[in-house]
Amino acid sequence: MIEAIKRLFTHEGGSKEIAKERLKLVLIHDRTSISSEIIDQIKEEMIQVISKHLEIDKNGVEFSLEGEENSVALVANIPIKGLKRHKKKV
Repeated sequence: MIEAIKRLFTHEGGSKEIAKERLKLVLIHDRTSISSEIIDQIKEEMIQVISKHLEIDKNGVEFSLEGEENSVALVANIPIKGLKRHKKKV
């Protein structure tokens, strides 16, 4: 989906291709019926869980829906800064 969005804002391929990509994004969102509020909630919960074990760049986290014909995927891009050191339980 990131690539699709990038293509929307570049001038490669002409207006026909841009319109096709925009329509594709709209159809993906319509098919999944997942509201932006649900996506935001999933994002926050995933950030909380992952942050327990990894140092992440919370400002750089990106979530998107990608799809082809009959399938849709939730794609997460989470920049990792490092591993958190946990104290060993004795």
